[in-house]
Amino acid sequence: MDWLQIIITLLLFMAIIVPTGKYLYYVSTGNKMIGDKLFNRIDNLIYKICGISKDEEMKWKEYVFSIIAVNAVMVFIGYIILRVQGLLFLNPNGIDGMEQSLSFNTIISFMTNTNLQDYSGESGLSHLSQMVVIIFMMFTSAATGFAAALAFMRGIIGKGSMGNFFVDLTRITTRVLLPFSIIIGILLVSQGVPQALSGTKTVTTIEGKMQDIAIGPVAALEAIKHIGTNGGGFFGANSAHPFENPTPLTNLIELLSMMMLPGALVFTFGLMLKNKKQGWAIFGAMAGLFIIALPICYFAEKAGNPALAHIGLSQAMGNMEGKEVRFGIGQSSLFTTVTTAFTTGTVNNMHDSLTPIGGAVALMNMMLNVIFGGKGVGFMNMIMYAILTVFLCGLMVGRTPEFLSKKLEGKEIKLIALAIIIHPLLILMFSALALIMPQGLSGISNPGFHGLSQIVYQFASSAANNGSGFEGLGDNTIFWNTTAGIVMFYGRYLSIIILLSVAGSLAAKRSIPATAGTFRTDNIMFTVMLIAIVLIIGALTFLPAIALGPVAEHLTLWH
Repeated sequence: MDWLQIIITLLLFMAIIVPTGKYLYYVSTGNKMIGDKLFNRIDNLIYKICGISKDEEMKWKEYVFSIIAVNAVMVFIGYIILRVQGLLFLNPNGIDGMEQSLSFNTIISFMTNTNLQDYSGESGLSHLSQMVVIIFMMFTSAATGFAAALAFMRGIIGKGSMGNFFVDLTRITTRVLLPFSIIIGILLVSQGVPQALSGTKTVTTIEGKMQDIAIGPVAALEAIKHIGTNGGGFFGANSAHPFENPTPLTNLIELLSMMMLPGALVFTFGLMLKNKKQGWAIFGAMAGLFIIALPICYFAEKAGNPALAHIGLSQAMGNMEGKEVRFGIGQSSLFTTVTTAFTTGTVNNMHDSLTPIGGAVALMNMMLNVIFGGKGVGFMNMIMYAILTVFLCGLMVGRTPEFLSKKLEGKEIKLIALAIIIHPLLILMFSALALIMPQGLSGISNPGFHGLSQIVYQFASSAANNGSGFEGLGDNTIFWNTTAGIVMFYGRYLSIIILLSVAGSLAAKRSIPATAGTFRTDNIMFTVMLIAIVLIIGALTFLPAIALGPVAEHLTLWH
């Protein structure tokens, strides 16, 4: 039954990415489409109010500067709102302003599409903050990543210009994120997810005791949280909470929501390139890595936890610690794999309670950071590895490497190498810092091998802009708020800047006609080689951390 549910979910995913990919193609290219009459009026009004020249084209440096400038303004405004939320309206529960380091962590987290939360939303934020800061930035951060991916596509394909960031940001928000969020929000409300502006309700339980129940604009947050691959929750328990994810149907909706756009974006790439086979080759590499990860996580959780078995707890259903009975092992394992592969960060189970190998799958998905990823992140990173694969294969056969009819030279390869190095550098260097400082060690709740996994997971999630966590870690401190904020910031913007510079360099080059000796990048052989390169580099980079954490813990449990 578990595998039937998983297979149905994946088949639905495959069914929706083609029409969605075509829709994204029309949005990204400005082609005529259904709804233009309405959307053009909305977009033109926004352009007029903001003084945007929709016909202006940008080079890669202008595009990057626009991203950083717009994001910086939103960070400044959002930070102030969090600090003074106790003085503002729409605060029925009288929640005070957020502490300084936590405000820094939170605003960076949501601006970078990470949505790592070192607080519980129902007790840490007013309704105003939930809507004006959290939900608003879920839209803008997702649209920013999406826009960067589209600019990257135009560059490597050779369009000359990268497009216009302000136009891309507007069209993605009005034509993709808002309509899809409204539909998903209505579906969630129909299943019992709350959508209100009232304060906490005090009710009498069946046992006759009093209990406070927090409600608010939950459905609105849940919708953009998943369609924008954001991941932050209205409640501290995230999508394990029955108000965020009450039924197996809402679980399916949330899974497909976070999978749909990242998967469709790869198909959009094939359409923009006018070579669908190339798009499917990249998609095949991502899907291959996902298919490797999913059964490992499932069977690890299905095998149970021997430590719990030794104290008399039945493991016949598998490792149910930290999981909701309404989802079971199958849906919990699928959700874990999807949320870390698509860098969403939402969780429907406690990742800190995963078996060591199940936790290792979640860790490796974020360490590789190429398996679909969030809005454009996985695609851009996978193309980065594709360029590296072409370069290495060119060296082996003595040919000048070419990718998408563009010659690869020293400048592009140096930038690609730098982009690949930054991700593990942020994870491993900051993990080492936490392990040698008392402020870092004090956050560990489970000493030993698992404690190392808690630390590495926190920085892997931050660097990959994922946002999930081994929430046994005591991370709401000045040390953790600050270091994780720094990692989230550099993990997001350094990658975007470097990869857009690569795209800008390729965009300026002349196309080279394909010959009989051209190395094909749109076939199965290339897909297999690409998977191999990703796994080899990932193993060389992260294997020691995985061995000292999850693998050592697994061997301790089972022997």
